[in-house]
Amino acid sequence: MRVLLVEDDERIVDFVQRGLKAEGYAVEVARNGLDAIALGSAGKFQAIILDLGLPDLNGRQVCERLRDAGVGTPILMLTARDTVQDKVTGLRSGADDYMTKPFAFEELLARIEALMRRRSGEIKLETKELQVADLLLNGETHEVRRGETLIELTPKEFALLECFMRMPGKVLSRTRILEQVWGYSADPLTNVVDVYIRQLRRKIDDDYELKLLKTVRGFGYKLDVS
Repeated sequence: MRVLLVEDDERIVDFVQRGLKAEGYAVEVARNGLDAIALGSAGKFQAIILDLGLPDLNGRQVCERLRDAGVGTPILMLTARDTVQDKVTGLRSGADDYMTKPFAFEELLARIEALMRRRSGEIKLETKELQVADLLLNGETHEVRRGETLIELTPKEFALLECFMRMPGKVLSRTRILEQVWGYSADPLTNVVDVYIRQLRRKIDDDYELKLLKTVRGFGYKLDVS
């Protein structure tokens, strides 16, 4: 996945670039509006992170020119301004989402992934099945099976398993799990993630030789067949 980061603040460039590369994204940086338009018009990116305050054109102008040129790449606009009017103006210029500074990287990552899913026309989980090894999650019936065995999960356990099954093999930090399953207002100091991981592991792994839900010490958890 290729992301265009349009930002002139070197601290933010370094912070976002390192984080996205660690998540497996290829990141190209434009430090002014004209370069952003030239690069963004090439259409080789899956998402554009666009700062509102740039040294030449502002982010709204860049966004408008890209949209006028027929560029449909999802655009996440960044700004230090958080008034309702600023957000409305940014969205009306063609941005798909709007995020105020300062921000947590986990939230930035979650928003980028959501934009990519939305633009690619991904079918909602509720209308399809997800499978990892012999573990099957049916979003339409809200049933989970391991082989032929039906596994009863609570709604929150189901949401936690869904989070893992959308990204099999990928390590998810506790912070990211909190944001995606419990919402951004969840207390990062709580041990609720660990408690639910234990409950979920007991239900989907304890009775099976192949263990799927694994702890990656110092990083988080992943659902993996290896």
